Amino acid sequence: MFTIADLRQRGLILFEAISGSRAYGTNLPHSDTDLKGVFILPETEFYGLDYVPQVANETNDEVFYELRRFVELLLKSNPTVLELLGTPADCVVFRHPLFEEFRAEDFLSKLCRQSFAEYAIAQIRKARGLNKKINHPEPPARKSVLDFCYVTVGAGAQPVATWLVRQHYTAAQCGLSNVRNLTDLYALFVDATDDQHHGYRGLVREVETSQDVQLSAIPKGETPVTYLNFNRNGYSTYCRVYREYHDWVAKRNAERYQNTVQHGRNYDAKNMLHVFRLLRMAEEIAITGQLHVRRPDREFLLQIRRGEFTYEQLIAEAETLVERVEAAFAASSLPEAPNKQRAEQLLLQVRQTWYAK
Repeated sequence: MFTIADLRQRGLILFEAISGSRAYGTNLPHSDTDLKGVFILPETEFYGLDYVPQVANETNDEVFYELRRFVELLLKSNPTVLELLGTPADCVVFRHPLFEEFRAEDFLSKLCRQSFAEYAIAQIRKARGLNKKINHPEPPARKSVLDFCYVTVGAGAQPVATWLVRQHYTAAQCGLSNVRNLTDLYALFVDATDDQHHGYRGLVREVETSQDVQLSAIPKGETPVTYLNFNRNGYSTYCRVYREYHDWVAKRNAERYQNTVQHGRNYDAKNMLHVFRLLRMAEEIAITGQLHVRRPDREFLLQIRRGEFTYEQLIAEAETLVERVEAAFAASSLPEAPNKQRAEQLLLQVRQTWYAK
């Protein structure tokens, strides 16, 4: 198993650069310093069984790609590795002469529409999800199955808890049985005897933990008092949303969340910054055939970071920008995909030269 320290010690690094906000020019005084790079496996390790595609530190803010993996990602127009080839000169830490042959313009193609723009669209969806979590938090107390059960009352329906109170019944007096051919609809019986000798099991086994209603053995001749419907799909959706929300609360970056709340816009400003960075880079690639990592629109991106726009303004502008990107790529003269044969020749040439040393 390789570490980044091993790569340095053994002289295996082909390229190393400062990436992220410092490369984009959107860094703030407290911004982290991210490192990305490319290394080459020694000949024995490369031909052996344990190929190592990439090496990263524990926090994943330092990532180095093995040469073959790097080329594979270039052919997929992966934004992260393409940006490495467009690293501003002041962010390049080391570049081996063999790496000079790798140029961003040789790998730009219409695939960038998918890799840049669709990733940005995914970030918009993520921003919408976060906005919903912030503005519609789930209460700590979890709803139960009974909160999704309704009984028929005349031509309408009523929550079962409300119905029980109004009818002066308890859940323990009730028994359910299936209604043939109707999914999630149950005949509801009430044991009105003094000692409840019918032995009905109630509506659920345990109110707090049950995941379903429970059935009872109903004596012959008993007549249902009403019918109960369990909104099973609604309950399942609620459980998923509740779980996702509280997982997010437990795992969210506390500092980043506080920044989101403090600027009062209720969106992740850093997330939205990257949405516009990626979309604008995609449009530039389609129109000019060039990759601009150091952002000429730095001030606009920092305005987003500071929360100077509303969530609605940014979403509307992003959707308009997506349409522009689609139109730009439709009219672009870029190739459909990078030249795989040329990339493979370059990969072989670098590796053969390195091993020949």
